[in-house]
Amino acid sequence: MSNTSLPLAAAAAPGPRIAEVSRATAETRISVRLNLDGQGQARIATGIGFFDHMLEQIARHGMVDLDVRAEGDLHVDGHHTVEDAGIAIGQALYAAVGDKRGINRYGHAYVPLDEALSRVVIDFSGRPGLAGDMHLSSGSIGAFDAQLLPEFFQGLVNHAFITLHIDNLRGSNAHHQAETIFKAFGRALRMAVAHDARAAGQVPSTKGVL
Repeated sequence: MSNTSLPLAAAAAPGPRIAEVSRATAETRISVRLNLDGQGQARIATGIGFFDHMLEQIARHGMVDLDVRAEGDLHVDGHHTVEDAGIAIGQALYAAVGDKRGINRYGHAYVPLDEALSRVVIDFSGRPGLAGDMHLSSGSIGAFDAQLLPEFFQGLVNHAFITLHIDNLRGSNAHHQAETIFKAFGRALRMAVAHDARAAGQVPSTKGVL
């Protein structure tokens, strides 16, 4: 891997909306391959089992193909690995979506899992922003630190240049709460990047650019 991320303008392949990003720091080495027009296939290996499971939810429910390989300083904790994975996935998303011509731009989803319910709303606005309530009923899910959920999504939105609202509306089981968040994100992403046949390749903004 190189010591810097791939140039985002060159990362998206022509035609299919595919991007590959590598990120290497003194703390982590991350590689991501993202296909927005995939079949929901995931190959995830971050060294953090619960986090792998959550990224698989994005792929399956977003109907994107997502490959993530990460090596991080897990002897410290999972913070750098989770945050840098969010950054790299955000960079890949930004590259893969291209100039946003003809996409819906907006996406939203409500997802329940037993007693838990979450809502996610996405805008491919070109402006990074994260808002909402991701407080879970427990500070940890197995060995996973629940504080890392907002760190992951903050890294993603900063580099995907999207506005993202995430609200866990209810729930008492932290695993269920987190899983509804990731599933809802995948579903909202699927809606936002889908092509609108009526848009005729237009950028979905009166500004003419996003």
